[in-house]
Amino acid sequence: MMTYFAELDPMTLVRALPGNVSQGLIWGIMALGVYITFRILDFADLTVDGTLATGGAVAVMLIQGGMHPAAVLIFSAIAGMLGGLVTGVLHTALGIPGILASILTQISLYSVNLRIMGKANQSIGIGQKGLVASLRYVSADNSYLFFLKLILICLALVAVVYWMFGTEIGSAIRATGCNEQMARAQGINTNVTKVIALMISNGLVGLSGGVYAQYQGSADVNSGRGAIVIGLAAVIISEVIFGKLCAGKKIAFAYTLAAVFAGAILYYVAYTLVLWLKMPSDYMKLFSAIVVAIFLAIPYLKDKYAVKRRRV
Repeated sequence: MMTYFAELDPMTLVRALPGNVSQGLIWGIMALGVYITFRILDFADLTVDGTLATGGAVAVMLIQGGMHPAAVLIFSAIAGMLGGLVTGVLHTALGIPGILASILTQISLYSVNLRIMGKANQSIGIGQKGLVASLRYVSADNSYLFFLKLILICLALVAVVYWMFGTEIGSAIRATGCNEQMARAQGINTNVTKVIALMISNGLVGLSGGVYAQYQGSADVNSGRGAIVIGLAAVIISEVIFGKLCAGKKIAFAYTLAAVFAGAILYYVAYTLVLWLKMPSDYMKLFSAIVVAIFLAIPYLKDKYAVKRRRV
């Protein structure tokens, strides 16, 4: 046992932190979209696994076509919104259960992504000029500018989402997720609000896919596989760790949105910690599922323990 711990180099873990933070911020954009459907709308949306890859595919192909890397993100977001629109229409107009509608869209997007790229993967290289995010920025001398840019982008997205959910349509979406029957009784067209929420959510996911494709210098049809698990992990971790800090405050909602990014960063730190401990990489998907299960169970077990104590 002593030999095992002696072989572990703490500096390896420290050197990995910048990469963890950058990936956490990028995937946090996706987690923000997951939060909208999972927590606000109360909709189990698995479209995420498809729209993340679609956003990346669109970004890479447009960059190869000569478009500026920052401009392509608009089209990545639009592509994601179209995926959310399809899921919403399948659910509201055709009466297909939400989780099944999202699975159908996710499966369909695999073929769409192949059609967009022409093959299973396409690359642009991390040396491409003008990239919004790139792996090479992490180790550059002025890497702090890269992290500052990412943080500002994330804060801007939090501000836009916070503002949007303060508008009439945003309040209607929140009402639909809270109590659909009551929202319908108040004259809200819940079918429309569901479609809009799904479009906003998957638009953020597509945007995240576009940024991540630039970060790693390529897009792959399988890049979104398991994305929903990472998104849920970020949301649940943020709620369990930071939830009590903002309870009852006026800025609680904005704080909750921002905490999702912190949850994504903590997830990647934990992910790297497991690799650092030399656990088999084949079990990383299992690790992700266990993390989500644990953090989902913590609030339930805490409430159950509190009730038991009160009875005693």
